Amino acid sequence: MIKCNLSSLMGRDRKNIQDVCNETGLARNTVANLYHDRAKRVDYETMDKLCRMFQCTIGELYEFDRQRE
Repeated sequence: MIKCNLSSLMGRDRKNIQDVCNETGLARNTVANLYHDRAKRVDYETMDKLCRMFQCTIGELYEFDRQRE
């Protein structure tokens, strides 16, 4: 299963959901679903905005977790 590490990145940079929404222009619902790892699909534009904001790679934002299969 794919795991989203947005909450870890936000904690590292001391950002809350509203900060991410304001800085990326993403909808609060989108950010909240990613933060709580409930998103079913994510588009490239969303991934691009988050990677740019957190200066990270896709591999740092998402990871494959074999234990959650």
